[in-house]
Amino acid sequence: MAEHDIEGAGIGTRLVGVGRRAEWTGSADHPGAVVNPPVYRASTHLYPDMAALRAHPANEDGKFYYGRRGAPTQWALSEALTALEPGAEGTVLYPSGVAAIMGALLTVLRPGDVLLMIDNAYEPSRAMGRGLLKDFGVETRWFDPADPAAFEAAICERTKAVLLENPGSLTIEVCDVPRLSAIAKAHGVTVVLDNTWASPLGFPALERGADITIMSLTKHVGGHSDAMMGSASAGPAWYRKLRLRAQGLGNVVSPDDAALMLRGLRTMGLRLAQETGSALAVAEWLSAQPEVARVMCPMLPGSPGHELWKRDFTGGCGLLSFVLKGGTSAARDALIDGLSLFGIGYSWGGFESLATPVDPASIRTASPWPLPGLDAGDLFGVRLSIGLEDAGDLIADLARALTTWRAAA
Repeated sequence: MAEHDIEGAGIGTRLVGVGRRAEWTGSADHPGAVVNPPVYRASTHLYPDMAALRAHPANEDGKFYYGRRGAPTQWALSEALTALEPGAEGTVLYPSGVAAIMGALLTVLRPGDVLLMIDNAYEPSRAMGRGLLKDFGVETRWFDPADPAAFEAAICERTKAVLLENPGSLTIEVCDVPRLSAIAKAHGVTVVLDNTWASPLGFPALERGADITIMSLTKHVGGHSDAMMGSASAGPAWYRKLRLRAQGLGNVVSPDDAALMLRGLRTMGLRLAQETGSALAVAEWLSAQPEVARVMCPMLPGSPGHELWKRDFTGGCGLLSFVLKGGTSAARDALIDGLSLFGIGYSWGGFESLATPVDPASIRTASPWPLPGLDAGDLFGVRLSIGLEDAGDLIADLARALTTWRAAA
């Protein structure tokens, strides 16, 4: 399938066609012979003679050189992700989403710099600010995701980057990325955005103001809970710098895992649509239950962040949270233990549904928990990753578990 065949096409058509160059899926005498790029397992790339070795272009994308710089399996995935991100010049692959976040921050920041981090950020991101970045001489400060004025007030002459997560993966709070990005750019601050929740299918991050957009490919792109990887995409100002820093850190991804990601990418649109529809049905049901104090799902009308979601997003996903009305930690444990269709485990975006407790109080620095509008006793949250099971079955499972919660509470 030629690239010009899918320019301007719908997302399903593009997901099928991106990253499938004829030279990567065949041979010189039979280009495009197979559907998927083969898995190139090779640490060593050979040259026919010394003249070819000496003539090899210096560090170009898509050129055989050495296994650490990839081969068609990895190049196809990078190209596919770049094609899905409006405004991107290229995409760097990392062995995990956490590695992608750190790789981007180590590209942008230097000793003595200040990083501003949104207060609803992923805990491993927060741990970077308290640990590795601090060890490297970078100071991290946190700000309330709902307060752009506080963000601007926190910027100082040493502030070089802001890390956003939209929405946050625990409390699913949506921030105003265009406004925050405009403030950052007015002060010369680089915007790094973790866009795993919606992906470029639901939120075109670079078009909305981000300079670097990150995904944990482990989630929606892989989609089958069998591989880990991360990515960072950027425009001309940052892509080459990201690539060189990743090379300097020795980052490389397995071709087998890249092939799994490419396989997942082809059905990502269908899976996201199914998970989003089911998540909205679950969110609507939960919002009507007397045991539930709040449903945190920006796709749900009336939920916090819904107006920003309607304005800025074109899609969603299956990740949502809800807060129980009072109760105890033990009662919440009983609720989660009482679920039969939800596994108990970290991650999301796979084909299977998951449930985990949400306790952000200990990791929030600049904003409160419980969130405004909740009572002081409404402390115990549950995060749901909605998979591909039937929504009616998941709702019935939650209804049984709430009965267990009532007895324990």
